[in-house]
Amino acid sequence: MDLRTLTYIVVGASFALYIGIAIWARAGSTSEFYAAGRGVHPVTNGMATAADWMSAASFISMAGIIAFNGYGASLYLMGWTGGYVLLAMLLAPYLRKFGKYTVPEFIGDRFYSQTARIVAVICLIVASITYVIGQMKGVGVAFSRFLEVDASTGLLIGTGIVFIYAVLGGMKGITYTQVAQYCVLILAYTVPAIFISLALTGNALPQIGLFSDHVGSGQPLLATLDQVVTDLGFNEYTAQSGDPLSVLNMTLFTLSLMIGTAGLPHVIIRFFTVPKVADARWSAGWALVFIALLYTTAPGVGAMARLNLMNTIQTGEIGAPDGNLAYDERPRWFKSWETTGLLKFEDKNGDGRIQYYNDKNEAFNAKAAEFGWKGNEMVKVDRDIMVLANPEIANLPNWVIALVAAGGLAAALSTAAGLLMAISSAVSHDLIKSIYNPNISEKGELLAARLSMAVAIMIAAYLGLNPPGFAAQVVALAFGIAAASLFPVLMLGIFSKRMNSKGAIAGMLSGLIITVVYIFIYKGWFFIPGTNMLPNNASNWLLGISPEAFGAVGAIINFAVAYFVSNASEAPPQEIQELVESIRVPSGAGAAVDH
Repeated sequence: MDLRTLTYIVVGASFALYIGIAIWARAGSTSEFYAAGRGVHPVTNGMATAADWMSAASFISMAGIIAFNGYGASLYLMGWTGGYVLLAMLLAPYLRKFGKYTVPEFIGDRFYSQTARIVAVICLIVASITYVIGQMKGVGVAFSRFLEVDASTGLLIGTGIVFIYAVLGGMKGITYTQVAQYCVLILAYTVPAIFISLALTGNALPQIGLFSDHVGSGQPLLATLDQVVTDLGFNEYTAQSGDPLSVLNMTLFTLSLMIGTAGLPHVIIRFFTVPKVADARWSAGWALVFIALLYTTAPGVGAMARLNLMNTIQTGEIGAPDGNLAYDERPRWFKSWETTGLLKFEDKNGDGRIQYYNDKNEAFNAKAAEFGWKGNEMVKVDRDIMVLANPEIANLPNWVIALVAAGGLAAALSTAAGLLMAISSAVSHDLIKSIYNPNISEKGELLAARLSMAVAIMIAAYLGLNPPGFAAQVVALAFGIAAASLFPVLMLGIFSKRMNSKGAIAGMLSGLIITVVYIFIYKGWFFIPGTNMLPNNASNWLLGISPEAFGAVGAIINFAVAYFVSNASEAPPQEIQELVESIRVPSGAGAAVDH
């Protein structure tokens, strides 16, 4: 059976499964729509949380970044996994014990202020909308290649599927759909990784294969990869930058991803779905197990994908007349990805061959000139294609390639649904129900929640048509916004009895504004008239801090402003201080908490 037909069958079957689950688990009340009736088993919630958290950035983009950045991309692994541990230990159990539906609801009640609640809703929407753009980019990439439609059409198809099961099922439907999506995505990620690891190293486990000997060269796989990339003028794959500013940026980037993960509202609300506080702790542990299956595989997938790509294009010895792939003889996978616009070749010297090397390396440029090369002719290799293209590059069976397509879509759709759920509940429950129309009926609130979800989906689709970067880059910006705005106020709300509403509001606004302004200026989306600043140039970053890493700085500013404003103003009411104390006291922590 040809790949296109097989992919339609596999992807179509997965979509039918998601819609069927949504119909079966349709939400009939606001409790089911917002928190799945607080009846989700910890193991089930752990699996759903893993799917919610492992987005298109984790499935599609992270290994692509690792493939091209090598050691420097390890910060994604450390930041995202470390942040989840931070969330599980410091936030999730306490927020579940508080017994609310949403993050803004906790902030509004803890800081006894509707203004704080509204500011929290704004922070949540900005972070979540930014995050969901990355998921839509992933949906478009997967559809454009495997279903052979353009990325925009694919994005709209994916949007329609999310619309059906998210609007219909709410959190209840999303939860059980995410369980199915986790099963699909983890199989899709690990099965090809096992095949490729066996082919390159003889070891079935990519985690071991990464540090094993390469079958072709007899030397360690990473040493082989280092040799291949340095022979073409690229930096060593395993090299660490010695630039102190680069180390500072890497540290702040890792911290931003960590605390951004802990502040992500769509992940936090998953812990509101379990019956007890103890279940929140157990589900966090199970989620970490399920997440580890993919995250320990990712480094091997990235390294092996880079090696396969380089060996495919650079078929002979470097510098030999036949040392490059003849364009007319390019493999099927190359032709397929060219049609998507995510892989582009330009024959700069007219020799009919593909020269793929680092033309920014002056030393290697001199050597390349001797060969008659006139620049890197692979003018575009989108990082987001690496995981999806890797099985094709390795000539794996069509059913494996179809499975990877379904997995990429599952990863993007599962997180998109969680993000849209967070946005919908914030609008319907925190704005409409709690502020603008407190007397709204449950039926009316449920309708408002579904309408809010529908509007959020349409906005996400519109923004996803023109994303500001590759999936993991956009997601990193969202993590920075969450880190700078929501994480500090959640931490202070739980662990500081002295923190008052004025401090919380000032902290959230300062962290959000300064981070968003920095991102817009230094990503080149906003130019300051009358200056010589080149925004999208790393040499102009403040102390070498990239926009993706600035969330950590925003969080520090948030903490500082909140601390000083709170201590310069009146203390919170006594009942609020007692409430904070009751959240942290372990007595009764295993008992169910009613909303």
